[in-house]
Amino acid sequence: MRNDLGELATFAIVAEERSFTRAAVRLGVSQSALSHSMRGLEKRLGLQLLARTTRSVSPTAAGAALLQELSPALERIERAVAETSKQRERPAGRIRLIIPRTATQLVLLPKLAHFARTYPEIVLEVTSSNDPVDLVAGEFDAGVQIGEFIQRDMIAVPVTKQMRLAVVGTPEYFRRHKPPRTPQDLKDHACIGFRFSNGLYRWEFEKGRKVLTVSPQGPATFDDPDLVIQTVLHGVGIGTSLEESLRGRIADGSLIEVLRDWCPTFPGYFLYYPSRRHQPAALAALIDTLRIAR
Repeated sequence: MRNDLGELATFAIVAEERSFTRAAVRLGVSQSALSHSMRGLEKRLGLQLLARTTRSVSPTAAGAALLQELSPALERIERAVAETSKQRERPAGRIRLIIPRTATQLVLLPKLAHFARTYPEIVLEVTSSNDPVDLVAGEFDAGVQIGEFIQRDMIAVPVTKQMRLAVVGTPEYFRRHKPPRTPQDLKDHACIGFRFSNGLYRWEFEKGRKVLTVSPQGPATFDDPDLVIQTVLHGVGIGTSLEESLRGRIADGSLIEVLRDWCPTFPGYFLYYPSRRHQPAALAALIDTLRIAR
């Protein structure tokens, strides 16, 4: 049936023009190729659809009945294709975006009101996930993730400046426990862990030429970085999160940052997507809104 669709559309044009010559010109094909195509369609259906004379062509009764049902369907298909094509020209439609909750707060929410006002015909369908995701398999249009987790075959544009991981605890916790001065001191602390679906995140430290990785040992692990920090704020232990997301709490003294000289900066978050070819205008608008200059 998929192979017949083109020939059915061609039949509708021949019936409308009532001439193989005019239909061939309209379709940009030879008259003989057009005649051959119609004979093939009639043979497969086992019915004559077009009555032919040397001077004119007209639908048979079977052809007219088919055309009555076919024309509205072809018009709907034409409208659907036209609406889809407009997505390249007009920022409209849905964008399926997958993004960690922390990145939603840092990257998307501060710009969402402006984006919604500027592009009222775009709807963002946002899914929260901390895990690296295969966009194509998950049927997402784009994602936001830390640069090191993005697959090499993706197009990636920066949406934050360089970032730093912060190790924090409450003043009350550090009154009971001596603040760590080196990563090795963490063995004496209750470390609240964060895990991806495929395993526990290991805390990475670097100072000069020294590089250390620590597996946090403590009373709890979470798959939500906000819950890690909430647990830290309850005085259960120390934890890690992006320094940018903790600036307010560090500034007001509710959290104390430690081991900062062991926590290097890294490139931060990127918006990534599969290909630049035939990019919808809606996705281009989102990229332009979230992109930052490096």
